[in-house]
Amino acid sequence: MKILANDGIAQSGIDKLQSEGFEVITTKVAKEQLENFISTNEISALLVRSATEARKALIDSCPTLKLIGRGGVGMDNIDVDYAKSKGVYVINTPAASSESVAELVFAHLFGGVRFLHDSNRNMPLDGDSKFKQLKKSYAGGIELRGKTIGIIGFGRIGQAVAKMALGLGMKVIFNDQLVSNATIDVPFYDGQSVKFELESIDMESVLKESDFISVHVPAQKSYVLGKKEFEMMKPGAAVINASRGGVLDEVALIDALESEKIAFAGLDVFESEPKPEIRILMHPKISLTPHIGAATKEAQDRIGLELAEQIIKLLK
Repeated sequence: MKILANDGIAQSGIDKLQSEGFEVITTKVAKEQLENFISTNEISALLVRSATEARKALIDSCPTLKLIGRGGVGMDNIDVDYAKSKGVYVINTPAASSESVAELVFAHLFGGVRFLHDSNRNMPLDGDSKFKQLKKSYAGGIELRGKTIGIIGFGRIGQAVAKMALGLGMKVIFNDQLVSNATIDVPFYDGQSVKFELESIDMESVLKESDFISVHVPAQKSYVLGKKEFEMMKPGAAVINASRGGVLDEVALIDALESEKIAFAGLDVFESEPKPEIRILMHPKISLTPHIGAATKEAQDRIGLELAEQIIKLLK
C-alpha cells in the first residue's frame, strides 16, 4: 500500500510505516500534477501539511485514495466533510505540536517585552556607532512574571500556553465558547506537578484585564480581534497570533500600534499568507515568524509517529 507524503514526513513516521509494510513516497508533486500522480501510482493515503490542498476535485479524481492525513491541527486546506462523504478517512495530529506552538508564543512574548525583535534589526546597523542611544531606547522593558495573560481559545494549544504561563508565575484567564473549565497540570522535571482549576470568563473581561492576549482558535469567517476588541484592551497591552491568519484584523492592529494603544504584536500567521503585507513586515513593533509554530524537530517526530499509528490502525 502506497502513501504519498507530499509535504514531507519525519523519518520516525517513515520508519514506523515501512515496518508495517507500507511504501512511503516523499516526492514533492506539483499541484497541477497531483491528481494524475495519485491515480497513476495507486496512492492509498495522501499526507499533507499546510502547503498541499486536498479539495473536492482531487478527491473525485483519485478513486484509490482511502485516507487524507494532515500533519498538524488545522484542516482548512482539506474538504473534510466531502472526503468523509466519499468514504475517505481524514485524520490530523491535534496533540503533537501543542508544546512547540506554545513555546513560540513565549519566544514572541519574551522578545516583545525586551524589544529583541527591534534590537536585532538595529544593532547590526547602528550597534557600533549608536550603542548608548540604543541602550537607552531598549532600557524600558518589563517582566512577564506577575502579569496576566488572556488566552482566546482554550483547546490543546491554548492549554499548553497556560501551562507555560503558570510556570512563569503569570495569572491566566481565558475565553472559549466550548470549554467552560479545565484542569491545568503543570509538570516539573523531578516528577512533581501542580494543578490549577480555571474557568472560562466572558470575552470583554479577558480583553480588559489582560496584559497580553494570545489567540488560539481555528480559521474563522470573521475577525476575532478587530478595532472594537483592540479598543477594549488595556493601554500598552500586547497581542500574539500563532493560530490562523485572518482571525486578527491587521489593519486595525496597525492602527492600534500606531496610536500606542497596543505596545507590540507577535505574528506567526498572516491574512495574506504566503505574501504578508509590507506594512506588517516592516513595522518596528511587530515580531515576525513565517508560520513555524509546529516546526520543531520534536514536534515533527511526534507528528510523523502519530500519523503512522493512525494509518496503521485504519488501513491495515
